[in-house]
Amino acid sequence: MTWQCLPLELAMFACRVPTNPAGRVSALRRLRPMSLSTPRTGRSDVRGISTAVHFYQNRQLEEYASKPATRLTLRQLVFFGKSMNEERLIKSANYVRTELPIRIAHRLRDMQALPYVVVTQEGVAKVYELYWTAFDKFRRYPEITTLEENDAFCTFVRGLLNDHKSVIPNLSLGLSLSSPYLLPDRLDTFMRRMLVSRISRRVLAEHHIALTESVKSHGRSPQAQESVGIICTGLQVQDSIERCVRYLRKRPRDIDVDILSGSLNDAEWSEVIVDGHKDTRFAYIREHLEYIIFELLKNSLRATRQKHPSARVLPPIRVTVVASDNDVYLRISDQGGGLISPEIKSPSDLFSFSHVRNAARLADARLGALRTLSSSQQGMTATVSEQIGKWQRDTNGDAPADGVNPHPRIGIGLPMSNIYATYFGGSLELVSLDGYGTDVYVRLPKLGKNLEGIEL
Repeated sequence: MTWQCLPLELAMFACRVPTNPAGRVSALRRLRPMSLSTPRTGRSDVRGISTAVHFYQNRQLEEYASKPATRLTLRQLVFFGKSMNEERLIKSANYVRTELPIRIAHRLRDMQALPYVVVTQEGVAKVYELYWTAFDKFRRYPEITTLEENDAFCTFVRGLLNDHKSVIPNLSLGLSLSSPYLLPDRLDTFMRRMLVSRISRRVLAEHHIALTESVKSHGRSPQAQESVGIICTGLQVQDSIERCVRYLRKRPRDIDVDILSGSLNDAEWSEVIVDGHKDTRFAYIREHLEYIIFELLKNSLRATRQKHPSARVLPPIRVTVVASDNDVYLRISDQGGGLISPEIKSPSDLFSFSHVRNAARLADARLGALRTLSSSQQGMTATVSEQIGKWQRDTNGDAPADGVNPHPRIGIGLPMSNIYATYFGGSLELVSLDGYGTDVYVRLPKLGKNLEGIEL
């Protein structure tokens, strides 16, 4: 399926189409000159159906969107994956095969509920195409009955995961451009649902792929000894913090000179002090925890350098770890001056994708960075591993100075950290001590009993 953005006056008309499906199709057909038919070359995913009918009336989509998602807990994922054999692996494969199209269908319905002027925005239309293609491929995928068929399924899933690397920058771009057409609450609710659902699908897909690799290695790989799928059963919080600190302190000291006003000094990056319950271990997805820590520390290091441009030694950043019976807490405290500015009235506005709450969402430099990222092969998966370049996660030595490549300043780090923290029932709170610094409080459930935070 192919999309084309409408001129503004036609798009504004299109967003007023009737709410009933038949009326929508009738109204949209009057815009037929601006709609594109199915491509004439290659495989057609919509099989010759007009864009309007495909978008609003599709029996297969209605069928899948009417089904509830089967949400899981971390504990369920661990217990099922602990004693993995051929039968259980094939059962896992068929769960992923049947569950993912349901979750994708719910998000396609969310996009269809948006004003048409939003759906045809640059970026959003591309995401809709990617989701529809993935939905159509999953619903047609045959039942898996053998290990060989499971291997082929894993290859298929890896391909889709790679294809969807452009989703975050495209969605961020499209929703930023759509900000004038949506109330802030509606925009932020939609964006959160999309990103949470995306995380949930990647968790299921990557967990199954990791289980497959474990079965093929007969559980003898180093990763299989300490993990079940993508879940680290004894994740050491201090190790994750120190790993992120090593990554970040290897960055060039002038890495932010193009985005920060005023001259920056040449002092070493702030020392990061870890205290509290430093021996804390719990079962969690390492990728999620380390992304949160990495992004929060990156912001603290940047703010501290900006606040103290003439200091020969920058003030330290303190990370306190506390483990209770039910939760693990992190407090990250810096002396970076706080969060409130003329553009930001409340710390929570930094989580918003609306230009009403966060004017930086429509900044030309940010939109340009999103366009570049969305059109690149690299894309964005919101992980630490994609930001550390040539330095692999298991390297024990020093990272080369040119080996750490944080994301461009597109304002996605804090919102994604918040979504990662809340995905299994945790929280992330920003407390601004204006003129002095910021305290960030992260709470993560320790027992793995909370269901995924996806919304239907």
